[in-house]
Amino acid sequence: MNKCVSAAEAVSAVKSGMTIGIGGWGPRRKPMALVRELLRSDVDDLTVVAYGGADVGLLCAAGKVSKVVYAFVSLDFMPLEPAFRKTRESGAIEVREIDEGMMLLGLRAAAWGSPFIPTRTGLGTDVVTRNPDLKLVDSPYDDKAWVAMPALNLDVALIHATRADERGVCEIASPDHYMDDWFARASAHTIVSVDEMVDSTYFNDPEVARRVFWERNVTSQVVHLEGGAHPSSSDPLYGFDVSHYKTYGGLIAEGGYAAWADAFLGDSEADYQSKVGGLDAIHQLPLPAY
Repeated sequence: MNKCVSAAEAVSAVKSGMTIGIGGWGPRRKPMALVRELLRSDVDDLTVVAYGGADVGLLCAAGKVSKVVYAFVSLDFMPLEPAFRKTRESGAIEVREIDEGMMLLGLRAAAWGSPFIPTRTGLGTDVVTRNPDLKLVDSPYDDKAWVAMPALNLDVALIHATRADERGVCEIASPDHYMDDWFARASAHTIVSVDEMVDSTYFNDPEVARRVFWERNVTSQVVHLEGGAHPSSSDPLYGFDVSHYKTYGGLIAEGGYAAWADAFLGDSEADYQSKVGGLDAIHQLPLPAY
């Protein structure tokens, strides 16, 4: 089974009003080329679930998003992602800000087909008071109340991996696969962009096989997009682009989304990469320190 498609074909699965999950973590291994393809589309009214970075910021700034479910939206060295911050402060979107662990439980509940998972996380905090749709449930075994973290059921998940074969077996070679396996399993349709395509025999190596974190039947489509995580990192191939993020933050502050899009987005991923120095420049970005 060959699951390889173009970015445009893959992103055509995303329709207005859907709930999408975006893998990665802040400025690390985000499926940014797929996000850029969404920015070029007419899709809007999205609910986005993410441990967010510029993926969330750009989609919000472009008016593609009506709601964000998040534990943070950060670029690490920029604690608050600048485009998301402007959108959040304007009140233009609905939000559900929750604990990092609660998000993980919501994804697991969706993957397991459960309507919720009980947790003590959030009790006695503003996570509950600021999210009145979060319900408490009584334990059947003692007199304690628990937060019922609802399933985060996703229509589509966007993930960036290091390598894949045409069957949808995906390798994440970076030190941490974050929650990408749960995003993949929580979604009805999982799109994975990858820097490199490999023959299926590549996964016969036990060391490589240990870096496969979800079942290939969960992968719906594979998109070969070398450099497709830029400006986020795709360790061990390239780091995140601090210089570009600083330029991005300045453009957002001065001229908003239109200023960044005019300078960088282009009509295709090839256009974008040419504007940031090409693949050679991307591959020379220093790796992040963990």
